[in-house]
Amino acid sequence: MDIDTAKLDDFMGRFVQDLGAVMHAATIVVGDRLGLYKALAREGAQTPTELATRTETDPRYVREWLCAQAASGYVQYDAAAERFYLSPEQAFALTVEGGPAFIPGAFDIAVAQFKAIPKMMSAFRTGLGLGWHEHDEALFHGTERFFRPGYAANLVSSWIPSLPGLEARLRAGARVADVGCGHGASTLIMAEAFPASRFTGFDYHEPSVQRAREAARRARLHERVSFEIAGAKAYPGHDYDLVAMFDCLHDMGDPVGAAAHVRASLKNDGCWMIVEPYANDALEANLNPVGRVFYSASTFICTPASRAQEVGLCLGAQAGEARLREVVTGGGFTRFRRATQTPFNLIFEARP
Repeated sequence: MDIDTAKLDDFMGRFVQDLGAVMHAATIVVGDRLGLYKALAREGAQTPTELATRTETDPRYVREWLCAQAASGYVQYDAAAERFYLSPEQAFALTVEGGPAFIPGAFDIAVAQFKAIPKMMSAFRTGLGLGWHEHDEALFHGTERFFRPGYAANLVSSWIPSLPGLEARLRAGARVADVGCGHGASTLIMAEAFPASRFTGFDYHEPSVQRAREAARRARLHERVSFEIAGAKAYPGHDYDLVAMFDCLHDMGDPVGAAAHVRASLKNDGCWMIVEPYANDALEANLNPVGRVFYSASTFICTPASRAQEVGLCLGAQAGEARLREVVTGGGFTRFRRATQTPFNLIFEARP
């Protein structure tokens, strides 16, 4: 083999970065679940022993964990004082649950992917699917914790206003279906913002529906918000003012059939809001850090979820606008446009 040593060195540097990131991910999950980050943020600079005492953990393990965090840039180290602390930015991203930059939930998703390796090896060999419900529960909790911040930051403030007339309709009192709602984060965010409207979240995954119902009761929204077990092609009801789908259309086996059902369930002047992962139409334009995250997740989660259902169209998490347009118009919609976007999401408006 004719090896370019400079290119090899560059690749090996990438390998060191990637291996460090993968191995560091597990330490993030542990620190999040044990409350280590939150104790650091709350109490300020601490020695390993002080942090261990406050979190009822072992000092030697905590010391090694803190060193790993400092080496990864997730914790600051004051060598003169021999204490560790979080910068305001680190604390904001690691401890403010539901905040717009909260990241620990993403690593719960990574845990679920690693646990799915044996099942995915079989799927690769057989071509069969792996349903959402067949994953470890870390995926369900991680998805809620990771996606909720983006919805909280953008859904009411910019996504809904980007659809003409929708905000006024919701304030006046509208009927809304949130399809593929999971734990109900998006449903409850909308319900809190628009008290005159009524919301129903639908998901085929019963444990997620139960979790969503509990969240609605805790938020005291259960009189205006309900959650039901139903698939995207079979959810009940007609004359909805708004049907919303958040980061789930590409997971569906028959998204065209789902689009047709949405069309049939909407009022003639109703709106379908579709939120999907950010993607360009050309593969080469997605070969970047964001595309890396989405393609990797899609390999283990989105594509096998679609393959496990009827039709199994397998759009994947990087379907792009043109492909999504085909799906939506194939379901009977005549108007489809990109309403707005973020670095991580595309927001589409579809109307009959």
